[in-house]
Amino acid sequence: MRLLFVRHGDPDYEHDTLTEKGEREAELLADRLQSEKMDYFYLSPQGRAQKTGQAVMRRLGRTGETFDWLHEFTPSVTLPESGQPHIIWDFMPSFMQKYPQLYSPTEWLELPFIRESTVPQGYRAVCEGIDGLLARHGYVRKDNYYSVKKSNRDTLVFFCHFGATAVVLSHLFNQSPVALMQHFSAPTTSVTTVYTEEREEGIASFRCMTYGGVSHLYAAKEPVSFSGRFCETFDDPTERH
Repeated sequence: MRLLFVRHGDPDYEHDTLTEKGEREAELLADRLQSEKMDYFYLSPQGRAQKTGQAVMRRLGRTGETFDWLHEFTPSVTLPESGQPHIIWDFMPSFMQKYPQLYSPTEWLELPFIRESTVPQGYRAVCEGIDGLLARHGYVRKDNYYSVKKSNRDTLVFFCHFGATAVVLSHLFNQSPVALMQHFSAPTTSVTTVYTEEREEGIASFRCMTYGGVSHLYAAKEPVSFSGRFCETFDDPTERH
């Protein structure tokens, strides 16, 4: 089975839709995907993901199913030092250094400022959501792998968000979502491709083959968004700090 995780196009966050650039990106994405074999479509309920997905599905004459758990992952924590709310990615490196448990696939949830927040509940909802969907497609979670009930080569396409994708991938890969969010960045309309591997009979694991692919933008000479990145060097005031 193949999973394609598509981040929405360049966003107009205020109105939860796409900018003009985002609409161009979505059409270029549709150009790229219309020749792909795609069997099932799943969408976040948020407008920017819906519009991105519709650009592709309209081209194919297809429809998709919307799940609340594909909503952008926004539960926040209260930072111990400042008392300020903060989502669980884009921490400063010094903060990650102070709390190395954030890199652990299990210990990150036990940090007091995470345990006492709504993050564990939100994380559990996403994990249960993807596991329920994969079970529908023949792969049932068992400990750290999936039991194969119905092996297949279907392609599932998810139109969602950077944070939501990171949470799903962390569950599939048995890793901390904080580590993925902290060290990866997916441009708008990028495609992340994950395959099952059934190297042992009846057992499946997942492997990422490409992350954040934007070949459709490069081919059309559409600038790749800076969204999700921070300043490459500290002395550049024009880039996000």
